[in-house]
Amino acid sequence: MAMNASVAFDLPPLPSYTLTAREHLLAPLPDNILTLILPVVAYWGLSMIYHYLDVNDYFVEYRLHTPAEVLKRNKVTRWEVVRDVVLQQVIQTVAGFAFMYFDAEETVGREQYDVAVWAQRLRIAQKAIPSLLTLIGVDAINLGKSVSQNGYTMLAGALAGGSYPNVTQSVILDNGVETVAPAFTSWELAVASFIYWYFVPIFQFILAISIVDTWQYFLHRAMHMNRWLYVTFHSRHHRLYVPYAFGALYNHPVEGFLLDTAGTGVGFLISGMTTRQAMWFFTMSTIKTVDDHCGYAFPWDPLQHFTSNNAAYHDIHHQNWGIKTNFSQPFFIFWDRLLGTQWTGEVKLRYERDRENAQKQVDQDAAQAPDTIPAVALTEEREHERVVVSPDGPATRTRLRRKTVDSLKGPSHGVPGSVLHN
Repeated sequence: MAMNASVAFDLPPLPSYTLTAREHLLAPLPDNILTLILPVVAYWGLSMIYHYLDVNDYFVEYRLHTPAEVLKRNKVTRWEVVRDVVLQQVIQTVAGFAFMYFDAEETVGREQYDVAVWAQRLRIAQKAIPSLLTLIGVDAINLGKSVSQNGYTMLAGALAGGSYPNVTQSVILDNGVETVAPAFTSWELAVASFIYWYFVPIFQFILAISIVDTWQYFLHRAMHMNRWLYVTFHSRHHRLYVPYAFGALYNHPVEGFLLDTAGTGVGFLISGMTTRQAMWFFTMSTIKTVDDHCGYAFPWDPLQHFTSNNAAYHDIHHQNWGIKTNFSQPFFIFWDRLLGTQWTGEVKLRYERDRENAQKQVDQDAAQAPDTIPAVALTEEREHERVVVSPDGPATRTRLRRKTVDSLKGPSHGVPGSVLHN
């Protein structure tokens, strides 16, 4: 074809693209449906792992509380917790379906175009380099010539304001005529690809996390500072003085929708995530919430060390002496630090006193049983553990004490210093 040298391009032209529907991750299940399913599966899957550890007395040295505390201090049965969590997840799923009705089908095919857009922005940004260097007394033109003579042609082009006369491409115009146009350099495309594929998604996750943390901190704090909000809604969650994993979403349905469903939804919308990103964001938020209520301070759990907001930190908030502190959830604690609501007092003696009081109640219940009955089954529906009473009388410790309280005392308590500090 004839060359048309009269066409001038200020910037490299953007490539054309064709949009097609994105293939589902697990066909034939639509991605938006999978986004609603994964958090529920993650919630109960992780919760049941922790529940298995609970009922089989594994890793008792890392428990924040004893079974006696779970039995005596909590004001709600496990069945009631399961019922209300399932109700919240139903509401969450219905809200997700309602949102999906207005959600457009996701497409693919413009990825190279979007990378080129970022490369074009980089080229435009380079135009400001000569002026900026002039402000600090550097002659960008002579500097560019100097580095070019030393073989750094790409750097010279950037110093010249994004001028790369030798980097060209052939393009076909709309009228079918082929012509020469400027092209992007390899470094511009590499940086643009990094921005598009990594920097932007990471920024979206950080933004969404920040929105959720902000949303939950101020709403959570309001529910503690306003008596009507606390009594009407949030007090239900605090029936669990001793949190456990599948009680993470035990809330009043209204609170559950406002605090969790709406909070993560707002984070998702404002950050502009794709459906695939939402899968990970919603699922990881759920996993983090479950882990924060698990009742274990594991030294090898990455979720408990990635941020300062972990099971030990949030557990303080569930105690009657720490209920007006540690509002942050589920990721970071910057709002607690900025606004002075982080717990800074002594906790070791408080935890040990609560354990001793709960154990005394168990011992008293066991001592009141008839001497002819060697084992007393705890009748509370929320527990299936048994207290074995020696015929020697109430002075003998129960199995619950031997297996948990003693192991949590002293230097081998297994709770990190961030919890049991003075």
